[in-house]
Formats: sequence, structure tokens, C-alpha cells
Amino acid sequence: MTVTAKDLRFNVNMLFDVLGKGEDITITYRGKPKAKLISTDKNSDNNKKDNSLFGLWKDRDISVDDMVRGMRRGRDFGI
Repeated sequence: MTVTAKDLRFNVNMLFDVLGKGEDITITYRGKPKAKLISTDKNSDNNKKDNSLFGLWKDRDISVDDMVRGMRRGRDFGI
């Protein structure tokens, strides 16, 4: 389905109904495609992404809480 930016503003509920049926929506601005809304039901495989940043601290000896406390403590210039 293709809609204009004006349709997006004034008919959001209708667009959610279309997305609920699994259909993709292309949004145009001044006649040119600018964005695409994709139904999450249709792409349930993409929802199970491999988040490579998850577990970033698992190999470190210091915990995240200790690291944050150290940053909040401030600097000691020995004066």
C-alpha cells in the first residue's frame, strides 16, 4: 500500500489496521517514496536479532556498578 505524508497524519488508525493485516506501507512525500512501514507480524524472524553488544561486560573483572561508582567519585588531584 502506498500513502502520502498527509494520509499518515490524518489516518494513522487506518494505517495500523493495514499493518495488523501484515501488509507493508510505503509513505511518499511530494510523490517520491521516503519511508516504509513494515508489519512486525510478517517479520517475526527479524525480531530475534543477534544483539552483539549484549554481554559486553561479561569478560571484564570489574562490574558495571563498580565502574559507574568510580566515575561518579570524581578525581583526586592529591592537593
